[in-house]
Amino acid sequence: MSLSTSVPIIYPESDGQPLADNTIQFRLIVTIQGGIDALFINNPNVFVAGDLFWYPVEGEPWIRQAPDVMVVRGRPKGDRRSYKQWEEENIPPQVVFEIVSKSNTREELEGAKRRFYERYGVEEYYLFNPDKGILKGWLRDGELLEPIAQILGWISPCLGIRFEVVDRELQLYRPDGERFVSFLEVIQQRDLERQQAEQERQQAEQERQRAEKVEQAQRDAIPKLLVMGLSVEQIAEALSLSVEIVRTMAESRE
Repeated sequence: MSLSTSVPIIYPESDGQPLADNTIQFRLIVTIQGGIDALFINNPNVFVAGDLFWYPVEGEPWIRQAPDVMVVRGRPKGDRRSYKQWEEENIPPQVVFEIVSKSNTREELEGAKRRFYERYGVEEYYLFNPDKGILKGWLRDGELLEPIAQILGWISPCLGIRFEVVDRELQLYRPDGERFVSFLEVIQQRDLERQQAEQERQQAEQERQRAEKVEQAQRDAIPKLLVMGLSVEQIAEALSLSVEIVRTMAESRE
C-alpha cells in the first residue's frame, strides 16, 4: 500500500523588495495608511495595510500583488502576514493606492497592475506620481475600472475622503474636512497645543494673581476710607464694589 502526500503550498510573505524607493514615497504610504486607519478607528471591520501581499486565488501563489496601501471594508482589524482572500470570506480590497517611484513604469502601474485590480474586484484604484505631482484614479463600472475624469476634488465613494494636489503635493481630507497629516506633523501639532495650553495656564495664573492684588488693595483701602469718614455706600461707589461686599470687608476688619 502506498501513501500519497501533498506538498504544502507556500505563499511568500515578502518579495525581498523594500517598502519604498525613497523617503517621499515612504512618507506618503505611511501617511495614507495611517490616515485611513485613523479614519476608521472606531469601525472594527475595516482592515488597512501597506505593502502586504494579497493573494486572490487559493492554490496559485504566483497570482499576487502588494499594493502600497489597500483597504478592505468588511474584514476585521488585526495583523496578517499576507492577505489570503479565501480566508477572508473572499472579500477583495475595495480601494488600493500606488505611489510611483523611479523603478516603476507606466505600463506596470497603469497597465498590468490596473488590469490585476480590475480582474480581482478592486472598486477604486488611485495612483500618484510625487515627482510630477500627477494624481490619477480609476473607478469600477461593471467589470472595468474606468478613469476618473476629474480627480481633483474627487471624493472616494468607499472612503469618503477628498483628493487634492497642492503645489504638487498630494493632500487627502477626511469627511470632516481635516487633512491627513504625517506622524511628524502630528507630533508638531501636539507640541504646539501643549505650548498654547501652558501659555493659557500662565495667563490665567497671572490674571488670578492680579485679581488677588486688586482685591487685597481694596480690602486695605476700606478701613482707611472709613477712618476718613466715608460711608459704606460712598466707599462702594469709589471702589466700584457692591455695598454688601464693602460691608462684609469692613466687618471682617473689626
